[in-house]
Amino acid sequence: MSDKARALRVLSARAADALSLDAAAVHQVLNAQEEIGGTSVGGGAAIPHARIAGLPRIYALFATLDHPIEFDAFDGEPVDLIFLLLSPLPSGQGYLTALAAVARLLGNPLIADRLRLERDRSRLYRLLVDREPWTMSARRA
Repeated sequence: MSDKARALRVLSARAADALSLDAAAVHQVLNAQEEIGGTSVGGGAAIPHARIAGLPRIYALFATLDHPIEFDAFDGEPVDLIFLLLSPLPSGQGYLTALAAVARLLGNPLIADRLRLERDRSRLYRLLVDREPWTMSARRA
């Protein structure tokens, strides 16, 4: 992915395909959120997010990029970790809780570095959802 606009189009299409939604509609709500405020969390990570009417549950899609892209980050750093988060509309506390959890996850340099290095999808998934490896790593550090 070469730029932010393309990244959002590709992620929108993948999410739409997985959720049987219209890709243009997903892309539109993500762009609207980006216009309200950039979704970079600094340190080379971004969390594009939006609420979508009719979505049955929170949906997440994680991407690591081989080549960082400009993402209008507040710290000026290009982004290579993108965690797309879509939530039902109306959304309750679950959306904010998920967004905060992902921001904490990607905002931790130890975790972000491990996510960047991992290439095996099943291990990457475990790193994202299993809290124990981070607890053990933090104790050893």
